[in-house]
Amino acid sequence: MASVSVAKKVLAPRTASKAAAKPAAKKVVLKQKKTAPKQPANKPVVKGHALGIGMPAPTFDMMATNIGEVNLAKFKGHPFVLYFYPKDETSGCTAEACGFRDAMPKFDNIGVAVIGVSRDSIASHQKFKKKFDIDFPLASDEDGKACEDYGVWIEKSLYGRKYMGIDRATFLIDAKGIIRAVWRHVSVPGHVDQVRKAAAAL
Repeated sequence: MASVSVAKKVLAPRTASKAAAKPAAKKVVLKQKKTAPKQPANKPVVKGHALGIGMPAPTFDMMATNIGEVNLAKFKGHPFVLYFYPKDETSGCTAEACGFRDAMPKFDNIGVAVIGVSRDSIASHQKFKKKFDIDFPLASDEDGKACEDYGVWIEKSLYGRKYMGIDRATFLIDAKGIIRAVWRHVSVPGHVDQVRKAAAAL
């Protein structure tokens, strides 16, 4: 398929007194309160959360369907979409994957590859790919490194129960490895078209 060939082409081998001491101590404390630096508003609480537009994309090295090993270095000179999703074959993730699948001819026409990432195994990805005819690479981040580096491994809540999971997020990365657009807490309807339009404007 066209999308597979684009991905393959992109990834081809590529002491004072007490009386005196008290006021001095008080002055020091007051001075510290006045001059203590404030934390930057965008300082990440969790590694990767400050990742944004204009920043270099974190490196990654994963195995993916269709193309085997996939890493940032192999995309040098080529723009691509890296989207993170929670789990294979769940309703929202299936709708998103099928949305990218159906739009692959348009992404191929503008020379932009698409890679989906979750912490599912390659075996799970292969089953997902086959069941829904997903013709672009699905990368397995089983150790969670890429998810942490891109700031998508977050605390979630469901019916009052808190747990860690992947935030549905998409990153548009240009040919120089710079992040050009970021979508976090993605709502699936209309998302693929937003990404395609941003990619076409690179």
